[in-house]
Amino acid sequence: MIKRKLSNTEFRLMHVFMKLADHVHPHVRMKAETFGVKPEQTVVDYGCGPGRYAVELARLVGAAGKVFAVDLVELALQETQRKLEEGGFQNFELKLAQGYDTGIPDEAADIVFAIDMFHHISDANAFLQEVFRIAKPDGLLILSGGHMLRTTVKAKIAASGIWDIAEERKELITYKKRSE
Repeated sequence: MIKRKLSNTEFRLMHVFMKLADHVHPHVRMKAETFGVKPEQTVVDYGCGPGRYAVELARLVGAAGKVFAVDLVELALQETQRKLEEGGFQNFELKLAQGYDTGIPDEAADIVFAIDMFHHISDANAFLQEVFRIAKPDGLLILSGGHMLRTTVKAKIAASGIWDIAEERKELITYKKRSE
């Protein structure tokens, strides 16, 4: 399971902090543009929170693409939906996760994003298996460890035996499915 699901109050506080940070320095758009997302792709924002990246991903994949926004907190999905609808996007689907189960079909995603949420994961193997299941055979996992040491993140992912590093940058690591 997830270490601990955020309460609605904790989510609201996090959301206020993120709004202030985005107001001072709108880095989310700039960062999202470096992810390599292409029009018509299907992407997953796993642990979407208040939808900061989901909106940018919806813009990048365009009307012919799709964004699955996944979270454990219903309030997070409500805020994400509000932002996406406010932006005029219709290329999204919200998924309330049950544990690590996203409810997304097998091999649906070109890219799965896990931005600043991996430190909340208590069973890395269960999480990584679910991401492996929903990613296409050539699908990618783009991960930012958030509040976890990079060496710890890399060790947990290496221990899964199903993901290999495709690219490593200062702020994130891109993994590809291990070929058999």
